[in-house]
Amino acid sequence: MGNIRNFSIIAHVDHGKSTLADRLLQLTNTVEDRNMQEQLLDSMDLERERGVTIKASAVRMNYTALNGEQYIINLIDTPGHVDFTYEVSRALQACEGAILVVDASQGIEAQTLSNVYLALEQDLEIIPVINKIDLPAARPDEIAKEVEELLGISASEMLRISAKNGIGIRDVLERVVERVPAPVADQTTPLRALVFDSHYDSYKGVVAYVRIFDGKLTKRDLFKLMSTDAKFEAVEIGVFSPTMRPADELYAGEVGYIATGLKTVRECRVGDTLTLFNNPAPEPLPGYKQIKPMVFAGIYPTNNDEYGDLRDALEKLQLNDASLVYEPESSQALNFGFRVGFLGLFHMEIIQERLEREYDLDILATAPSVEYRILQGSGETISIDSPAHLPDESAIDEIYEPWMKIQVYTPQDHIGAIMDLVIKKRGEYITTEYLDPVRVILHYYLPLSELIVDFYDRLKSVTRGYASLDYQFYDYRPGDLVKLDVLVNNEPVDALALIVHRDHAYHKGQKLVTKLKDLIPRQMFVVPIQAAIGKRVISRANVSAMRKDVLAKCYGGDITRKKKLLEKQKKGKRRMKMIGAVEVPQEAFMALLSLDEE
Repeated sequence: MGNIRNFSIIAHVDHGKSTLADRLLQLTNTVEDRNMQEQLLDSMDLERERGVTIKASAVRMNYTALNGEQYIINLIDTPGHVDFTYEVSRALQACEGAILVVDASQGIEAQTLSNVYLALEQDLEIIPVINKIDLPAARPDEIAKEVEELLGISASEMLRISAKNGIGIRDVLERVVERVPAPVADQTTPLRALVFDSHYDSYKGVVAYVRIFDGKLTKRDLFKLMSTDAKFEAVEIGVFSPTMRPADELYAGEVGYIATGLKTVRECRVGDTLTLFNNPAPEPLPGYKQIKPMVFAGIYPTNNDEYGDLRDALEKLQLNDASLVYEPESSQALNFGFRVGFLGLFHMEIIQERLEREYDLDILATAPSVEYRILQGSGETISIDSPAHLPDESAIDEIYEPWMKIQVYTPQDHIGAIMDLVIKKRGEYITTEYLDPVRVILHYYLPLSELIVDFYDRLKSVTRGYASLDYQFYDYRPGDLVKLDVLVNNEPVDALALIVHRDHAYHKGQKLVTKLKDLIPRQMFVVPIQAAIGKRVISRANVSAMRKDVLAKCYGGDITRKKKLLEKQKKGKRRMKMIGAVEVPQEAFMALLSLDEE
C-alpha cells in the first residue's frame, strides 16, 4: 500500500486538465500510441467539442520513479463545471492529493478557487502546476505569485509545464510520488468503499466506480449500499487502465470498479458507501447527500407522435445520470411532454443537446424556472417548479424563492458594470476582496430565478469575457412575487407564464408582449396578445390580420354596395376568430430567456 498514490486534477474550465491527463497516460505507457487520441478520458463528443469534462472517470497507471521504485498511480478525473460541484467533492474524497492546474495566461479563476476550497475541506495535499507556459501571453511568474498568495506554497517551488507540448510532465509525476501521501487503511476491518461515480452498462447493469477505504472486496461477496439498502452480488470487479480490466480482488487504498447488476443508477448514488451484506461496517463514510435539481424546464416533442421516443430517451439518460429527474406534464399549447429537473443551466444545455443528437429528437424547451415554496392561507407549505402550478393569489400567504451566494472574479476596471448588472437583477452586495492589485472577487446574494435566465451571458459581455462566476445555494427567502400570464387570442398559454417580482412585472410584461407581437405569425383575423396579473391586463398588442381586398371586384355604383361587402367580410373574420387556433412558435418560448436585454 505504501506505493499507491491516489490523486485528482482540479482546474477551471479550459485550463488544460484533460490534456495533462493525456500526457500522463502517454508517459506511463498506459495507452499505446496507436490508441491515443486527444482528451482520451472525455468519451463524449460533447465533452470534446466544449472542452469541458462532464462525466468523471478514473484510470490506473504504473510508474517507475527516478528512485527505481514501482508505483501504482490512480488518477481520478473530475467534472469541470460548477453544476457538478457535488460530484467533484466526492471524487476528491477518494484521493489523498490534488494537482491544481492554473493557466499561465488566465491566472486564478472562479472554479480554480472553489475547487481549492473543496480540496482543502478534504484535507488533500495540493500540488500547484502552472500550465500553458508556451503561449505568447503566458505570465508564469506573475501567476505563480498569485497562487503563492492563495496557498502559501513558495512560487519558486511551483512546476511550470506545457501539457500540450509535453514540457515538464515527468516532474509532475515525480512530485505526485514525493508529496502525495500513501493511503492509510486497515484491511482487517469490515469493507467500506466510496462510490464516487457510476455509469450504466446494458450487460453488467450499473458499474460503480469505487475507492476502498477499509477491508477488501472479492468477487464472491454479497454487497449492500448503506443509504439505499440495495443488495447485490458482483457481476465483475476490476480496475481502469483506462478500459475496464477485470481483477479477482481489490484491497484497501485501491481504486477500481464493481459491476453491480443493478438496473438503475438511483439505487447506486454518488457518495454512497458500499459494504458487505453479511458483515456490514458500523457506519458509512461521511459526506453523502442526495442532490436535488435546482432548475426545471418543460421539454416537449415538436411532433406529438414522438412522445414515446422522448420518454425512452429520458429514461436512458437517467440510467447514467441519477441527478436528472422528470415527470410527465401536459400543456394546452404544447400538448404532452415532461417537466425535467436539472442541476443547473449547463446541465440543462447538455441534456437538451444529447436528446437532439444522440436520440435524433426534435424538442421544444420552455424557459427554465426554479422551485418555489408556497405558504398557503391554511398554513400548509407546498413546493412548485412550474408557474402553471401556482395556486390562486387569494390562497397564498407568502412565496419563498431560492437565493444563491455568488462570487464574481474580475479585473477591477469592470466593477461598476458588474454592480450595475447585479442591482438590476435584484442582487444584494456582501463584500469585495482583492486578490491582487488588479483583480477582485465580488460577493453577492442573488435570486436563482435571475441567475438562470441570462446572467452569465450578460456578465461575460459587460466584462469583455474577463469575469468568471461561481455560485452556491444559500437559502429560501420570502419575496413579493406574482404570476405573469400571457394570453394569445384570449386563451392563456400556460407554457409562457412566468413568476416575476411585482416591481418588474409591468416592465417584463410589456417587453414580452412586444416581442411576441413580432414572433407570432399573422392570421386571417386580429390576434390580441395580453400580459395579465390575475384578472388585470397590464399590457396588450395586436397582431394585425391578413386582409383580402374584397372591394377589388366592386367598381362603380353606390357606396352601400361596398359597405355590404365589408360587413360580410367582418362577420367572416369574427366567426374565424371564434374557432381559429393560433400556433405559438418555438421562438416565442425562447423570447422569455432574453427579456432583460436592453
